[in-house]
This record gives sequence, structure tokens and C-alpha cells, in this order.
Amino acid sequence: MTSALILIDLMPRIIALPLAPHTGEEVLARCHRLAAAFRADGRPVVMVRVDRPNVTEQPPGSDFAEGLVHPDDIVIVKRTVGAFHGTDLHTELTGRGVDTLVHAGLVTTMGVESTARAASDHGYEVEFVADAMSGLAADEHDFAVSRTFPRFGAVRETADFV
Repeated sequence: MTSALILIDLMPRIIALPLAPHTGEEVLARCHRLAAAFRADGRPVVMVRVDRPNVTEQPPGSDFAEGLVHPDDIVIVKRTVGAFHGTDLHTELTGRGVDTLVHAGLVTTMGVESTARAASDHGYEVEFVADAMSGLAADEHDFAVSRTFPRFGAVRETADFV
């Protein structure tokens, strides 16, 4: 079994939003720790960010957070909520023998959940790192990690991986 860490939308403009129950900076710090642990084990790290379609210039803060991406990471730029549609994510993962995706990033009920649902549809096992993601509202995040995500896969904490 080969697992990969998939980090969603860790971009300054999203990190700066009023998120709950964890701040964007708290999520970013945990995602840095997760990525370091996966890289140390030789497991793939996937960095995903969104570009708004049909605009000539992306809003300020649309790149990855500083220091997040390493040279060996898989980088995916999506133009929809989830990371699979219209990208080569599935090809990149199957080429590396990945069968399990560990999800973290922003925002819990948007990019993270959409990507996880598509991953399940593609036949991947899915896991979630509850304290390394956050929502636009705490109750949305809490519902997703306590009710929705367990129906798809294991819900764990950063400490379980580092």
C-alpha cells in the first residue's frame, strides 16, 4: 500500500480567511509537519491550488504559501472545487502506485471534501487529518469530520502521522 499526502488550497488568500475551528496559520503549520513526515518516509506529497477560470490575472495571494512546495512534490493547479476534474492528478498518482490519499488543507467542506469524494470515486482509499484542515464555520467542519468523513475513511490527527 502506498499512501500520498494531498494538501488542498494552502494559499495566502485562503489561509487569511476567518476559518474555524482552526486558523489558517494553524492548519498551515500542521500541514508543513505532515509534509515533512511523508517526505522523510519517501511517500509522495501532492500540493493543490486553485486558479480562477476565465480571468486574466489571479487575485493576490493565489500561489502556494511560502516554503510549502518542495522540488519532488506533485503540483496540481485546479480550476474547479475538487482536484481531480480537468487535471492529471489521477495519472500522477497511479504512475507512483498510490492507492491511499491522506487529505488535509483548506477548506474542509469545499476543496478537501470535493477532492476526497472524487478520490473515493476513483477507487482510492481515503483518510483525513481533522486538525490539519478547517472550515468557513466550525459547525460545518465538525459535521464533516464527525459524520461525513468517517463514511469514506479513517479520520485521524496530525500526531498520528508525525
